[in-house]
Amino acid sequence: MSYTINRVIEDADFEAVDERTRKALADHSFGVLTEIDVQATMKKKLGNDMAAYRILGACNPAMAWEAIGVEERVGAMLPCNVILREVADGVEVSAVDPVSSMTGIDNPELMQIAGQVRDRLSVVVQEI
Repeated sequence: MSYTINRVIEDADFEAVDERTRKALADHSFGVLTEIDVQATMKKKLGNDMAAYRILGACNPAMAWEAIGVEERVGAMLPCNVILREVADGVEVSAVDPVSSMTGIDNPELMQIAGQVRDRLSVVVQEI
C-alpha cells in the first residue's frame, strides 16, 4: 500500500508549483499551518546541499474537528503533510494518504473520515 498520493508536474518552476499547491489546498478548505524548508534546514544544520524540498502541514479544520471527536489522540497524526520536491523532470507533489497513516488506530469511524480526507487530497494533487 502506498503511503502518499503523488504527481510530477513536468518542467515546472518550484515556486510556481508551491503557489498552485497552496491555492488547490485552499480551494478544498485546507489551510497551511506549518512549513518546513528542508533544503535550507539541511544546509544550515548539516552543511549539506540538496534539491528544493518543502513540507507543508495542511489542515482542514472541519475534518480535523471531526477526527478528534472520534479519536482524541489523533492530533499526534495531524496535520496532513504535503511535500514539494525538485526531481529530474520537474516538481513532485506528494500528499500523505491519511488512510494509510491511520491503519494503526482501530477505529472504523476514524477510517471513514480518513477516507474522506484522502479523497479531497487526491483531488487537490490532481488540480495542481
